[in-house]
Amino acid sequence: MRSVSYVQRVALEFSGSLFPHAICLGDVDNDTLNELVVGDTSGKLSVYKNDDSRPWLTCSCQGMNLVVAVSAEGWFHLCDLTPAKSLDGSGHHETLGGEEQRPVFKQHIPANTKVMLISDIDGDGRCELVVGYTDRVVRAFRWEDLGEGAEHPMGQLVSLKKWMLEGQVDSLSVTPGPLGVPELMVSQPGCAYAILLCTWNKDPGATPTSEGPMEGTREPLAARDVVLHQTSGRIHNKNVSTHLIGNIKRGHSPDSSASGLFALCTLDGTLKLMEEADRLLWSVQVDHQLFALEKLDVTGNGHEEVVACAWDGQTYIIDHNRTVVRFQVDENIRAFCAGLYACKDSRNSPCLVYVTFNQKIYVYWEVQLERMESTNLLKVLEAQPEFRELLGELGVGETRDWWGCWESWVWVSPGACGCRHPVAQVPADPPASVSPSDPDELPAARALLHQTLYHPNQPPQCSPAGPQDPT
Repeated sequence: MRSVSYVQRVALEFSGSLFPHAICLGDVDNDTLNELVVGDTSGKLSVYKNDDSRPWLTCSCQGMNLVVAVSAEGWFHLCDLTPAKSLDGSGHHETLGGEEQRPVFKQHIPANTKVMLISDIDGDGRCELVVGYTDRVVRAFRWEDLGEGAEHPMGQLVSLKKWMLEGQVDSLSVTPGPLGVPELMVSQPGCAYAILLCTWNKDPGATPTSEGPMEGTREPLAARDVVLHQTSGRIHNKNVSTHLIGNIKRGHSPDSSASGLFALCTLDGTLKLMEEADRLLWSVQVDHQLFALEKLDVTGNGHEEVVACAWDGQTYIIDHNRTVVRFQVDENIRAFCAGLYACKDSRNSPCLVYVTFNQKIYVYWEVQLERMESTNLLKVLEAQPEFRELLGELGVGETRDWWGCWESWVWVSPGACGCRHPVAQVPADPPASVSPSDPDELPAARALLHQTLYHPNQPPQCSPAGPQDPT
């Protein structure tokens, strides 16, 4: 396991008590650039944009275009902000005369909300609202329009289904099933999970009911539509808190019907990557308490890595081949999320977001790695097809036989941007036991090595007449 250091970060100002799940990244003003939305326990939403430490927009029960906020008391707020609002000199929204903007829609649903998910869970192309509660209940809602042509959305939430779970609900996620149909997943204690079946499209007799005036109506308790799965392996604590994340991308796969990947983590340090229902790809045990699980493509190859964060700031990044990279934040963390955020240059980049106990939000942007696995200079050179051809033109034998004649050291040094760059040191003379067949082979190979490392895009030059120091 190797460690990495990211130095490009911004510190955002935040005051209040944050609920761990009330933080997300997304495009809230339809400009294709993602913003950071944070909500505190008093009902205030703060929207951060770019690298400004001050919130771009802060108001009570407010958000941006189609931002959904659900309170613990059960109040569902649908928020919309028109772009015609005035801005001050620093680009922040002004409020005139103490005027407080209000949500465009408000409806009461069952209280004690714990987690929330907005996604297409039944494959009809429309997003549903899924809410997990502290009493081990999960409910699904759908938005139904009641009018058209109005400036703001007109409609209501209707209840689709209610599921009862055996254990506490800590995470909700959606992942493609064996046939490519979305599967709604919920975490269960002891590194377990359950699949919630969406049967309202199959049961023509089931009619959605509004959760507003009809909140007291009887709801069918769908315990039979909960399929519980216990992951393989030994679990020391059957009641340990568990989180999951689904729909982990594995590149541009031509098989669109393949099952999705999903990951689970527990508070006692267990990490697992799963495919389908019971196929375990790998399992990792760490000595930290993991409380948050995300996914992020840090290599840019289309394969999303699993990102897990512990209370003490230790962050683990693991790829599909079980290669582990860790990153340490020097503060205790109360909330964490990962995704794309437009911090600089008006473009989205991978980022890690940490909320500390010191009223600060740290955003590490441009979180990228050239590769996840560790490597050495020989592997890097052998990956280039022209390297072996050039060695053959110089009359050098097998690459590994030639490399055995050298003492070489490869290390990494942090650059100005926080990335790590390979540096090679090669002795001026080969060992005494090696006698090249041609005295010109040594300087030619040395020059080839220097050009491959430092000038890979330039055409090869003629071999030098005498020995030269490539450094």
